[in-house]
Amino acid sequence: MDLEKLREERKRWLGWKKIAPVVEALDRLAEPKVGKIEFADIVSVELEESYERKYARAIEEIALMMKPWRKGPFRIGSLYIDSEWRSFIKYNLLKEHFNLQNRRVADIGCNNGYYLFRMLEDKPASLTGFDPSALYYMQFRFIDRFVASGIRYELLGVEHLPFYEEKFDTIFCLGVLYHRSDPVSTLKALRRGLEDGGELFLDTFMIEGEDEICLTPAQRYSKIPNIYFIPTFNALKNWCLRAGFDTVEAIAVKATDTTEQRKTQWIDTQSLNDFLDPRDPSKTVEGYPAPTRLYIRATTA
Repeated sequence: MDLEKLREERKRWLGWKKIAPVVEALDRLAEPKVGKIEFADIVSVELEESYERKYARAIEEIALMMKPWRKGPFRIGSLYIDSEWRSFIKYNLLKEHFNLQNRRVADIGCNNGYYLFRMLEDKPASLTGFDPSALYYMQFRFIDRFVASGIRYELLGVEHLPFYEEKFDTIFCLGVLYHRSDPVSTLKALRRGLEDGGELFLDTFMIEGEDEICLTPAQRYSKIPNIYFIPTFNALKNWCLRAGFDTVEAIAVKATDTTEQRKTQWIDTQSLNDFLDPRDPSKTVEGYPAPTRLYIRATTA
């Protein structure tokens, strides 16, 4: 696979009708003058008073052009981007299980890079995000205009990992696997993206039970059309072993709730409350078990 050719092709996505105005507006924004930057639950950037006084409205307008904001939250000066997901809940759950210092790290399906920005505090050797969405790439560019992180963002997907010019010590793949119609092939791609001795942190929807089985929704799950397989832990473990991982451990199980995912002014679509049966929130509107996430760490020898 010729990744350089693919990269050039995908740069053209930035000329799409919806994306081009964002690119132009961001390019027009004056060079930021920033103060303190914090990579805490809210990724925050202080702006110099004179800069914010002059450009606060332009900054807000650019951010609004890029709705929906799924991951976050972020604060740029006085602007608070209250994303649909309070992503620090997932990040803080995982954080006690990893140490990224001096490691080459990739986040597959990185969205706007919230987790990557948080990872900067661990001082990894490198950070690379993979996501084929031009909109989320522009959200990343917007935040990084103020942070200047050095994070590399690739408009590529998990299927490109086996052909990528670099291998990684740690890979995160959060909220992606259930969108893939061939989960074992996806896990094989993740394995091929790792150095020997590497580790994968992954989360996916799960169903309860000891059997090595999975739920296969007929049409939609939580109103989402591209949800293919929702496994038990034992089924997911078998997938990982078949894909070439040597150890698989469950590190957390957490039901998704409206503390973590909810509708805000920064999205124009439905959110978790709309996906659940109003008479029985333990089920989706289709009658399936409500979303519960399984977090695993899989390693290679």
